[in-house]
Amino acid sequence: MGTTSTDTLSAPETEGAVEQRGIEPVPDHERHGRVRELFPTWVAANISVLLLTMGASLVITNGLNFWQVLIVAAIASVVSFGMVGVLSVSGKWGGAPGAMLSRAAFGVRGNYFPGAILWVARFGWETINAVSGAYAVLTVLKLLFGIEANNVLTVITLLLFVATTFLVSGMGRKALNICNKYSTYLFSIFSVMVLVYLIAEMPWGKIFSQSAGSTALMIAGIGTIAAGGISWVPTGPDFARYLPHSASGKKIVGTTISGAALVLVPMVLMGGIMAVSKPDLANQNTDPMSFLGEVLPTWLAVPYLITALVGMLLINSLSMYSAGFTAQTMGVKLPRALAVSINAIISLVGGAFMMLVAKDFIGQFITFLTLLAVSFSAWIGVYAVDMARRRNMAVRYDGDSLMDTTRTSRYWYAGGFCWQALTAWGAALVVGLCLTKVTWFTGPLAETWPGKHGLGWAATILIAAVVFAVLPKPKETVPAGAATLEKEPAPVG
Repeated sequence: MGTTSTDTLSAPETEGAVEQRGIEPVPDHERHGRVRELFPTWVAANISVLLLTMGASLVITNGLNFWQVLIVAAIASVVSFGMVGVLSVSGKWGGAPGAMLSRAAFGVRGNYFPGAILWVARFGWETINAVSGAYAVLTVLKLLFGIEANNVLTVITLLLFVATTFLVSGMGRKALNICNKYSTYLFSIFSVMVLVYLIAEMPWGKIFSQSAGSTALMIAGIGTIAAGGISWVPTGPDFARYLPHSASGKKIVGTTISGAALVLVPMVLMGGIMAVSKPDLANQNTDPMSFLGEVLPTWLAVPYLITALVGMLLINSLSMYSAGFTAQTMGVKLPRALAVSINAIISLVGGAFMMLVAKDFIGQFITFLTLLAVSFSAWIGVYAVDMARRRNMAVRYDGDSLMDTTRTSRYWYAGGFCWQALTAWGAALVVGLCLTKVTWFTGPLAETWPGKHGLGWAATILIAAVVFAVLPKPKETVPAGAATLEKEPAPVG
């Protein structure tokens, strides 16, 4: 880790199906991506039946009515994926994954600290998705063939899901784009069918007569729903790095938000609607998939679960795809596809523990989302300020220095560490955790206004950004004759 002059881990991408390029910046002649390709990516990133359960929780646990659930889902999608879109712009600026571009902010050695947090968080996210996928398979088997789940079958379904995820994520960006495109079509068709069924069968008089919940619980609900989107922020640049410099930043943001909201808003709203007739949806001791067989007829529940299963597989593939880059920036000397295998093994072990030992899946999921949002938010605040300082073409990312882990890198700062970024990140992370309250941990500031309203993540972003902005601006070391990654003028957006 950090002992060689460059991280030459992968060969350039070819036109084949399997992507060979790793963390190294994408050269201009390979920048053939289009902004519209991001739309199915962020649609696929939100195809999760867990959103139904979270929507139900807004009604059962938070006591919100139909209109409040709609507002919460809309605000959460705009806020969280708005951040994803904005920080994705740095991907087309530098042509590298977010975990790699982060070296410019924290230093080539300092980046190991937030990188480790992001990597560990990816393990948790992939484990949650793997468990959700396995539960979906078990539910389909029960609905179609009456097969009851047991420990052996649980392990087999989990293993098959993780193995398939590993294979798809190893294919790379091109394969994922194709899968995302067609899964979007399929899931949209069946989601419309489910929506039509709900319109025809749900007790709408009861739904619209629900009393409104408090504003405080609405705000808390926004934080819970937004946490899932926040977890994708460091990943955003990974999917934008093949875009040419001329790609519109506004279109990147707009496409990201619209793709995510297209699925997130109706899914959360449908969960809220289902909860009125089936309050057990928000029961933290049930698996998150079996309720569909009770709420929907078998002829609709089975195909819907299968398309959702494909969606969850793609979500995990997208996460593992980026996790491979994070592993490489942490010093794992393996090609991206092999680096992904580390996450696959951990998600398999963690998933088996959750399904066979821990049991309380939904409670663990909400706890995980809360901690995930805070841990990612400290990075977001620092990265956003660093990115804002690079709006000028002259100080954009230098590809050679991003790959250089020695003192000749312009991102060496002081001994490889940018103390200003690490100070802001560390301070924000500590305060954010102090504001957090989950099932097994209560921070000393959890009863303050931001803590009670579930806004620890927002406070964490703000603190990290403000502290980093007011500290002395880091000075990059520019070696004599060094060239910047971008040589020609390009739009700032």
